[in-house]
Amino acid sequence: MVTADVSVRVGWPADAPGIAAVQLRCWRRRYDAAALPLPSEDGPTRTSAVEDGPGEGRLTVAGLSVTDLAEAWRASLSRPPEARHRALVALAHDTVVGFALTVPASDPDADPASDGEVVELTVDPERTRAGHGSRLLQACADTLEADGFTRAVCWVGTTDDTLRAFLTSAGWATDGATRELQEAAGTVVRQVRLHTALW
Repeated sequence: MVTADVSVRVGWPADAPGIAAVQLRCWRRRYDAAALPLPSEDGPTRTSAVEDGPGEGRLTVAGLSVTDLAEAWRASLSRPPEARHRALVALAHDTVVGFALTVPASDPDADPASDGEVVELTVDPERTRAGHGSRLLQACADTLEADGFTRAVCWVGTTDDTLRAFLTSAGWATDGATRELQEAAGTVVRQVRLHTALW
């Protein structure tokens, strides 16, 4: 998707530093240096900023660097787990200003052949309200549909009113599924699943 000097395309390994910079700025704003679970093997991987003790297996946003994250992103973009794991980047004048990840849905009630998932949709906090999120979301829908999925899902924190409002304004709706995730220091994050038809 291209309009003047803004576009969305598939992410390349060379985009890793830009994706990492956007991710770190968003994490710092969202988590305010709180501890986070280590990213999974399917995405950015472990860094050296691991705490010992009760929080073992956690990292702090304050301890992360763009270099660490970029290295993990480069590896992930070079060798995705399977063909339908996609990274998309939003660009403004060739600068990465946002990114999204689409994968086959893995929930117990999902059909991985027909249900795709948007597992991440992030826009640089300094670049919001410029249409990048909308372009990314449309590119996610187009990508999932091209990969043969007929439904898209996305998990949203129950307190993330901004993302939920954004998705519902684009025609997404809750499907009744909820879950709780254990995060740093025993924090429980409650999420609700939104979905939309792709055809």
